[in-house]
Amino acid sequence: MYSFDYQRPDKSDAAVAFLKQHDDAKYLSGGQSLLPTMRLRLAQPSALVDVTRIGSMKDITVTGDKVTIGGAVCHAQVAANPEVQRALPGLADLAGHIGDRQVRERGTIGGSLANDDPAACYPAAVLALNATIVTDRRRIAADDFFLGMYETALEPDELITSVEFPIAERAAYEKFRNPASHFALVGVFVAKHAGGVRVAVTGAASSVFRASGLEAALSKDFSIASARSTSISANTLNDDMHASAEYRAHLIPILAGRAVDRANAF
Repeated sequence: MYSFDYQRPDKSDAAVAFLKQHDDAKYLSGGQSLLPTMRLRLAQPSALVDVTRIGSMKDITVTGDKVTIGGAVCHAQVAANPEVQRALPGLADLAGHIGDRQVRERGTIGGSLANDDPAACYPAAVLALNATIVTDRRRIAADDFFLGMYETALEPDELITSVEFPIAERAAYEKFRNPASHFALVGVFVAKHAGGVRVAVTGAASSVFRASGLEAALSKDFSIASARSTSISANTLNDDMHASAEYRAHLIPILAGRAVDRANAF
């Protein structure tokens, strides 16, 4: 490791103001992605702005039709929150299976979304549930947020302060995880809304994406059979040492069917 300035403000506007003063400063939340890259010298920011002391970013609130989670809330808190378990059990279940216990106690929802790892779990929930990412300056719809591998619509100094999840009629997530990293080799989040079904896939391509074929099929018939009878093209999927594109294409409808089954059981 090398020397760097460390700031821990208790207000979001103070965090943003400090970052604007330093071109190569970075926000630090759980540090589960940033700190390993710093140890490998793949990232060398001159300053870190720790946002975990900002009280407004540590709250979880549930209203009649919405779950709002602060950007600095860790995965373990989402998983254990009784209101989230009641309103969006699929989201609580997803959070409870991210990484291992150490990662869940440190990693945060805002950090995960800002990093946008192509195999991360939270992006699938955000996209399938049609969530809104709230920053220090605007609101970004899920469909407009994820742009590509490790790329989002965030400006360099923009801070995720919270995420708003509409409460779906039914929702669940299933993943086939890499046994070493616990990241999703393929992960599928299925959410049944009043206006239809949204299905988001992570781990299978360069970025999370919506599976339109599965959405159409499940909007007509929200069943395991409907999911598993849907064919997925392998043309744009990842093909690497962990799995071929064809294998990932095969997994997606199977996992979607399991997610439907789990959603119906919640």
